[in-house]
Amino acid sequence: MTRIPLRPLARILDARKKGEDPDAIEKENRRLRHEEMRDRARLRAEGRLLVLAMMFFCAYAVIGARMGMLSASEPEEPRAQATGASIMASRADIVDRHGRVLATNMSTHSLYAHPQQMIEPGRAAERLAEIFPDLDAADMKRRFTDPRRKFLWIKKKLSPEQMQAVHDIGEPGLLFGPREMRLYPNGPVLSHVLGGSSFGAEGVHSAEVIGTAGIERFFDKDLRDPAREGTPLALSIDLTVQAAAEEVLYSGMKLMNAKGAAAVLMDVHTGEVISIVSLPDFDPNDRPAAPTKGSPSDSPLFNRAVQGVYELGSTFKIFAASQALQLGLMTPQTVIDTSPPFKVGGHRIGEFENHNYGAISVEEVIIKSSNRGTGKIALAIGAERQKDFLKSLGLFDPTPLEITEASGGRPLIPERWTDLSTVTISYGHGISTTPLHLATAYSAIANGGHTVKPTLLKQSGSQYRDVVLSEQVTRDALNMLRQVVSSDDGTASFGEVPGYKVGGKTGTADKPKEKGGGYYKDKVIATFAAVFPTDDPKYALVVTLDEPVETSGTKPRRTAGWTAVPVAAEMIRRVAPLLGLRPVYDTGQLDVTMSASD
Repeated sequence: MTRIPLRPLARILDARKKGEDPDAIEKENRRLRHEEMRDRARLRAEGRLLVLAMMFFCAYAVIGARMGMLSASEPEEPRAQATGASIMASRADIVDRHGRVLATNMSTHSLYAHPQQMIEPGRAAERLAEIFPDLDAADMKRRFTDPRRKFLWIKKKLSPEQMQAVHDIGEPGLLFGPREMRLYPNGPVLSHVLGGSSFGAEGVHSAEVIGTAGIERFFDKDLRDPAREGTPLALSIDLTVQAAAEEVLYSGMKLMNAKGAAAVLMDVHTGEVISIVSLPDFDPNDRPAAPTKGSPSDSPLFNRAVQGVYELGSTFKIFAASQALQLGLMTPQTVIDTSPPFKVGGHRIGEFENHNYGAISVEEVIIKSSNRGTGKIALAIGAERQKDFLKSLGLFDPTPLEITEASGGRPLIPERWTDLSTVTISYGHGISTTPLHLATAYSAIANGGHTVKPTLLKQSGSQYRDVVLSEQVTRDALNMLRQVVSSDDGTASFGEVPGYKVGGKTGTADKPKEKGGGYYKDKVIATFAAVFPTDDPKYALVVTLDEPVETSGTKPRRTAGWTAVPVAAEMIRRVAPLLGLRPVYDTGQLDVTMSASD
């Protein structure tokens, strides 16, 4: 910046020459310099004031915007910032095939205590014992007054009523922590599939929800994955069908005096499990503890449909007949002599109630459920070919169902596959599988000879795998199964459902003793494996009753025809309309129906 001198020489000389006062020039220049300095200072101050005003304006604008957002949002209690790593509490919902909620999350609170902040620990302990009867007042008081304790969990989950009751105690040392819990709104319905959940990593302000059993545990990582962004897990289960199946099976179990029951309903083309029931069941909202003694099957946690490995009796006979037809060894009309005696490996093969059916066709072997006839079919097939066929149906491996318990349902097969094993296995003895295995195998007969993979996940379109039977063989097999139900000589005549052509096979197997070997004479596993409708098969249904006994007659009856078949028929009658299957009546059925309505 160029500074002008206060006494410029040229002007001083000029002023002296004119007789003027040179000091006046200095005063004038000093005044001008001061005015210039004052103007610059004023401009600088005005700029600073403008910047400061802009800063205040922005600050007030941000505060005003935040206040507007808070006024428009839902009120929420402030939460202290948790230290350390945050806990993943969010978990995706589980829904049925139609989007109905099976498992979801619910906001709740936990209850904990800071004993050193408590004013009246004795009174607080007594009041808490009144609110929570499972707590011991004396024990709580001892822990509240322990000088070493700084923190104490009291309850991991509280209902709103319980929370208000604790709040009314007025004890500053009792504190609440917000958290999410898993809720199963349908209670015991589908309990064995869902399994249950519990808390993993826990903090005061949140807790991690983890699966403990069933599909919750199988898909635990996926359900907790933030990348799902809340997308629910869609199951193949139909909640309405499941509820109806459970109701019918429970009534049938009580009516038939059975200690347990299982039912599996499967789409034969996709392998989707539409309904799967195991009784007795439990409420996953309050999952009971695992048993520490006794038989695991006595616990309601035991899933009979996938963990119950049973000899399923004569339901296996259709496999022998189908394989013989597939190999070209026989036709449905091939005659087999079932007259006694028939011995294999020194063991006599008998019939139910010592029947002698004589010379009958393969078709009649299935209709009448002849052990000797099925055994002779199996011997014609041979042990190795029989093993390969049953293995191709998935009867040798645990089912790949998406619940953790499925891996425990490993079939029991003989170490040495002798001729005697070949015969007994042909009619369902000497091999033990689960009801789910049986439903999967029957699906191959129903869908034209294709194996399917059982699944609890919703599928789109047919999911065929290997071809094990030709379409003609499956048509012949379905015709045999249909006659088991529709024929007067069939063992499942109680399985007829007006409007729906049902085919199936009964199986009654003596229960093996837990110790010492051998079988009980008065305890059986009764099973009915069904396919419907047989003219256009869509579903396979397996119903199994554990130790049933029907007592309406003069003597107790335990066979599947008297126990499992009526239950399965009622189940089909209830669920078929729910599955969208329209009844088709023939003339005779229509006349009966119209007469009854009149």
